Amino acid sequence: MQRKRYTPGRTGSAARTAVVLTLGLGLGIGLTGCSSGTPTDDVPLDAKAGPAAAVAPPGRYRTLFEPCRAVPQAALKDMLPGAASLSDAERNKAYRGVAAVTYDTDRRVGCTWKADTPDTSHRLALDIERVVSYDGAVSDDDRAREVYTRKQVAAGIPLPPADPATTPPATPTSSAPNASADATRTPGGNPTGTTTATATDQPPTGTTADPSNTGLEPRVLDGLGETAFLDEVLSKVGASGQQRAVSVVFRTSNVIVTVSYREQTTGSTEAPDSKELQEKARNLARLLAERLEE
Repeated sequence: MQRKRYTPGRTGSAARTAVVLTLGLGLGIGLTGCSSGTPTDDVPLDAKAGPAAAVAPPGRYRTLFEPCRAVPQAALKDMLPGAASLSDAERNKAYRGVAAVTYDTDRRVGCTWKADTPDTSHRLALDIERVVSYDGAVSDDDRAREVYTRKQVAAGIPLPPADPATTPPATPTSSAPNASADATRTPGGNPTGTTTATATDQPPTGTTADPSNTGLEPRVLDGLGETAFLDEVLSKVGASGQQRAVSVVFRTSNVIVTVSYREQTTGSTEAPDSKELQEKARNLARLLAERLEE
């Protein structure tokens, strides 16, 4: 029988022990090498980065209600007296209103109602806008405040005194001459100009009249939303017609609501009653403000 070669000091168990020790030593060296780098806590930070910028909070409202269903029928009967003389089908159609065409009903909606008689016509319109700021540093409420302020400035109603640092700059408006119309913002009284154009769905533009103390002049309103104002334009239409248009605009958080109500007479030199139109427009605006609080 051939004998196996004998190597001194290398028995089976001893050889296995040497292999294990060798592997363990190599693993230890590898781990030491991986952990010998710079600790993460010691990595310097870029001082120029600074703290993360705060994101402005979103507005209170994310959606809008359906405007054509927002006005109670009792209010429509009061504001559209000419509908009473219509047939049932025509009257129901008048009370349903016509929705405004918008591309995003979560951002802007509107509705109009109209009823005519041989002597007068009444038109009611709602415009509801949800303002969204796409600037992370400007909140939706602040952006809505800027939009509302521009509307008030365009109406010629003075802004209340405020800190210049917190008041958004007003966009200057130009008073371009109107060759076809010359209306007057007055609370009562006769118009100072005439127009040869026929009435359209939009109230005619005019110039601001001298301030009066009747309490019906264009003004800031209290107790309606967070801030509100009322504007009024009286104009002469055709040979003897008169039109009075009243607008009530108010803001609640990032939503701006405009109620436009007008009456036009044909064949009568008597102007529509300012106090009555303003009262009806303000009552409807209060109902809509309550709706936003629901």
